[in-house]
Amino acid sequence: MIDHHIKIAQELSISSKQVTATVGLLDEGATVPFISRYRKELTGSLDEVQITDIRDRIQQLRDLDKRREAILKSLTDMGKLTPELTQQINEAETMVALEDIYLPYRPKRKTRATAAREKGLQPLADLILEQGKADLQAEAEKYIDAEKGVSTLEEALAGARDIIAEAISENAEVRAQMRGLFLEKGTFQSKVAPGKEETGIKYKDYFDWTEPVKTAPSHRILAMRRGEKEEILYLDIMPPEDEAMALLDRTFVKGNNPSADQVRLAIIDGYKRLLKPSMETEARLLTKKKADEEAIRVFAENARQLLLAAPLGQKRVMAIDPGFRTGCKVVCLDEQGKLLEYTAIFPHTGAGQAREAEKTTKQLFETYKIDAIAIGNGTAGRETETFVRNLQLPGVTIVMVNESGASIYSASEVAREEFPDKDVTVRGAVSIGRRLMDPLAELVKIDPKSIGVGQYQHDVDQNKLQTALDDTVVSCVNAVGVELNTASKQVLSYVSGLGAQLAQNIVDFRNQNGAFKHRDQLKKVPRLGDKAFEQAAGFLRIRGSENPLDASGVHPERYNLVEQMAQDMKCSVRDLMSDDKLRKSIPLQRYTSDKVGLPTLNDIMAELAKPGRDPREKFEAFSFTEGVNEISDLKVGMKLPGIVTNITNFGAFVDIGVHQDGLVHLSQITNRYIKDPNEVLKVHQQVEVTVTEVDVNRKRISLSMKEEGNTNNNGGARKPASAGSNNRNKREPEMDMQSKLAALKAKFK
Repeated sequence: MIDHHIKIAQELSISSKQVTATVGLLDEGATVPFISRYRKELTGSLDEVQITDIRDRIQQLRDLDKRREAILKSLTDMGKLTPELTQQINEAETMVALEDIYLPYRPKRKTRATAAREKGLQPLADLILEQGKADLQAEAEKYIDAEKGVSTLEEALAGARDIIAEAISENAEVRAQMRGLFLEKGTFQSKVAPGKEETGIKYKDYFDWTEPVKTAPSHRILAMRRGEKEEILYLDIMPPEDEAMALLDRTFVKGNNPSADQVRLAIIDGYKRLLKPSMETEARLLTKKKADEEAIRVFAENARQLLLAAPLGQKRVMAIDPGFRTGCKVVCLDEQGKLLEYTAIFPHTGAGQAREAEKTTKQLFETYKIDAIAIGNGTAGRETETFVRNLQLPGVTIVMVNESGASIYSASEVAREEFPDKDVTVRGAVSIGRRLMDPLAELVKIDPKSIGVGQYQHDVDQNKLQTALDDTVVSCVNAVGVELNTASKQVLSYVSGLGAQLAQNIVDFRNQNGAFKHRDQLKKVPRLGDKAFEQAAGFLRIRGSENPLDASGVHPERYNLVEQMAQDMKCSVRDLMSDDKLRKSIPLQRYTSDKVGLPTLNDIMAELAKPGRDPREKFEAFSFTEGVNEISDLKVGMKLPGIVTNITNFGAFVDIGVHQDGLVHLSQITNRYIKDPNEVLKVHQQVEVTVTEVDVNRKRISLSMKEEGNTNNNGGARKPASAGSNNRNKREPEMDMQSKLAALKAKFK
């Protein structure tokens, strides 16, 4: 285990002491947010990313150990384990290397090689591999035995070659080198399936496409794989055949005699029939894994930015889920997001109903003293926004809200539980309004895969995606902090140390006993023990508590320390929190100990200065350009305000208010070179864009954020050119091997 800690420390460029302390805390059940926030002295102030890396890597190494033990046991049971093999297995550092070593011994279904061994041809195969001076024909004739199924000299030699071919394909060193060849010098080759040119038009870029495996970006790998899955594309990974064959020749051919010729025949057969398909499968899996990791990283970062979008705060909100024929669902919410009233208006179905809609909207505005109006950005969104703005309601903030996932929420069990007697459209409108008030609190109720910020999210490893998204939501919720007396059970379930059941228990306790008056009351919640309290308490806030520290991020385990500071300064804790001069006069070094160092003390000072400070940015109202409501309204050269809705490796998608996001390609984001859009953009950021191209039929909008007067196009990596005439004929390597095979057979005869 210590070796694992040293290995991780070297990989992450930190000390093994930090790794050991972190692993110990994780094994005790501590969460990543808790460790990064409240155990800085133990970990050397590692952040959440580093702690997560340690958590994931130690699990990988432990899984490797479990597999290692299983393989050693299997080989022992088979009587195949030798000291040399044991050493190889113990020194294997990856699962791939471990499986390569085990491959020749793995129980398998009957193969051509196993059939040949059953015919007694293993000694002949060994003799051929030695490539000595023995008379091969005379030696091979000794194995002709009709009863064993070997009737001719050629059958004996063919069986021996089958054994050699399998041995070649299962050689661990060769597999490692061949794997590197496929990944370093192989190419993706994609072609359209016959007859699918029209139905697969969205994959047109890949109808005749060649790209190096080594440099293919995540989004193109996933796109080609999806096209293959939908049976639109044929996709292959082609290695440099000449180098592959040369590698095998160097490794296995030792001379120039009949035995060497047989080895060459076995090499060609083993490569074509066994090794190449196996390596292609592995390369596909490895490139898919890499593409998944990148897509998941992009998705998680986008989700983080969306979850941490600026909240409007506790305001009285009217929310409108727009529609044409079916009307607009309108709800009014109080400062806590509680539903006060709901109705429907029809501002787009005739003058009479429009006047009635105007009357109803104004009446609701006056009755509930509305501060802000949230309008969903779906169908009829811009038209509804125009209708509301024309009402000229005094002092109200009008905001278009991204409604991605609102329909998912409205039909969910969570929504049915919150509003069992309300229509799905009412629930959707409530979600839109609450999203404006507090995006984080509302979006945690929705599967992150449904909030519209992903990149091929349904194509990647779903377990890894879920883990990454759960980590992201947990990180965001705990970074912001949770108001204990108003938070939903969905939000509470993401608080460090809680989970769904304890969150439900907290809500039940709150409903039965009224609002929590102090953090210690949490210990009375059923099944919420000392460990859960330790993990959760610092992230839960109680505004207006008897103890002002309950509204801060100061952990209850440090209350005595703060009270001692106040006592030494001859003031109250409240005085410390309100008086900057008092706090600055505290000699922090005096309060350090073996458990509390300056990192924790500095955090405490920051919390005393701004207790429970929300780390999210301040809300800024935004509005689209009036009169630009549909894609047909766009003209090249238009400058428009927009909101970044999604970020990918190849650019950013921006909502400009026409029901179809436009793409700002990586090369069009800035005048300077950038590798990643996240260097300058984030989800929900307000930007100004210029329309550069509009394709109404394909619903594609190209945008630019580059400054005028600078035509330098160094904004991103250049897209590889299509293969065209340079595309290799995929039949050529195979035909070449067939001709080699025929020539060798003719030579032997």
